[in-house]
Amino acid sequence: MEYRSLGRSGLQVSPLAFGGNVFGWTVDEAMSFRLLDAWLDAGFNFVDTADVYSRWVPGHEGGESETIIGKWLRQTGKRNRVVLATKVGKPMGDDKVGLSAAYIREAVDASLRRLKTDHIDLYQSHDDDAKTPLEETAGAFAELIKAGKVRAIGASNFTAPRLAEALDVAERTGLPRYESLQPLYNLYDRAVFEAELEPLCLERGVGVINFYALAAGFLTGKYRTEADAAKSARGATTTKKYLNPRGLRILDALDSVAQRHGVSPGQIAIAWQLARPAVTAPIASATSIAQLDELAAAVALKLNAESITALDAASEES
Repeated sequence: MEYRSLGRSGLQVSPLAFGGNVFGWTVDEAMSFRLLDAWLDAGFNFVDTADVYSRWVPGHEGGESETIIGKWLRQTGKRNRVVLATKVGKPMGDDKVGLSAAYIREAVDASLRRLKTDHIDLYQSHDDDAKTPLEETAGAFAELIKAGKVRAIGASNFTAPRLAEALDVAERTGLPRYESLQPLYNLYDRAVFEAELEPLCLERGVGVINFYALAAGFLTGKYRTEADAAKSARGATTTKKYLNPRGLRILDALDSVAQRHGVSPGQIAIAWQLARPAVTAPIASATSIAQLDELAAAVALKLNAESITALDAASEES
């Protein structure tokens, strides 16, 4: 496994990150443990979660994913083999939201308790917080890094102007800078990232760990008709967004390239992202060992120029 540098953080990460949003939601604790073990056994080291996972599930409060990861870390003793990423800022109830210094200090300790660790490798602002000065947020992160609770920081869901502003503030003040960006990016969702965020990240040396790398499963070819919505907990949302003429055109191109390579459409979708110069490690989830094995095999794929051109053309927005 060839690891990649994440921005200028010094963190070395595998070329794929396991998305922990499924833990405690579509995957129970026992399967979560099996998946995490298998992820490390396959040579990967990067796991991404958030404090808010999976608050959207009825009866959940948030923290379910972190709690499962923490139990796994405690039982297996594998903390030193994992680059652990989590996030702060999404609503957690009772006004627990945003990126104020006071709330960041509270939230990081809660995440550390759930994760049963003394440090988080990559602590990310889950959403921009226009109400809190960037200097205040950066100052809070600086305290956490100095205390040894956090090694590096990243941003998620930031616009290009706001990310640039945050980087400028860090440069001007000497405070820690965002070393990674977690944007929505895949073969279908291209325009926003490629227009402004991608060139900014390349210019400023910011790593990219994009979420929904498989478009919530759509790019695996799992959803091809309205009836396929019943295949998963998020099937209805996925088909509503992606099942349209452009989405089907992308699937056709993925099928064609996958057939030439003798692999699956989802593996081609991952390989296409890994060929982008700005992308460090796409984030993808698996709910079974078979799905995980398929993800793991994708990192070895090298697409030629003809395949990339075909995929680019099929996914262009009209």
